[in-house]
Amino acid sequence: MPHPLTDDLETLARTVVEAAHLTVQSVEVLAHRLPLTVVVRVQRADGSDVNLDECAAVSGPLAEALEASELLTMAYVLEVSSPGIGEELLTDRDFVSFRGFPVELIRQEAGGAEVRRTGLLLGRDDQVVQLNERGRILRIPRDEVLRVRLTEAPPDS
Repeated sequence: MPHPLTDDLETLARTVVEAAHLTVQSVEVLAHRLPLTVVVRVQRADGSDVNLDECAAVSGPLAEALEASELLTMAYVLEVSSPGIGEELLTDRDFVSFRGFPVELIRQEAGGAEVRRTGLLLGRDDQVVQLNERGRILRIPRDEVLRVRLTEAPPDS
């Protein structure tokens, strides 16, 4: 479940990041860390990765905007980074580029329960996301998929 401030933080981040001619790929609030951590993942408008200098150029103005907004009243750490590997797959390009890679898929079943599946990504179309889970092909309805992210290969592979 996303943190209650995630949407407001993302709106604020988009304003600052777009001024630097970049786009926000995601904003995540890690409330389980002390201090709380706000992770803002940025990329170029064409979807390519940013470099360290671009992250640093956005970090200062974003920190100032966060302080001025007073959205966060507790201590926090701001991390600005590139989406990079090990992150969530979002675009059609991601699902093509990482075909055959190990992923974790989180789905929400009809009763509301969240279920995690791991396997090799086979692809995604308009209706389903397909995984190879130990030789079994899973076709998971796309509207049930909450998140797909890259993982490390399991030790027995």
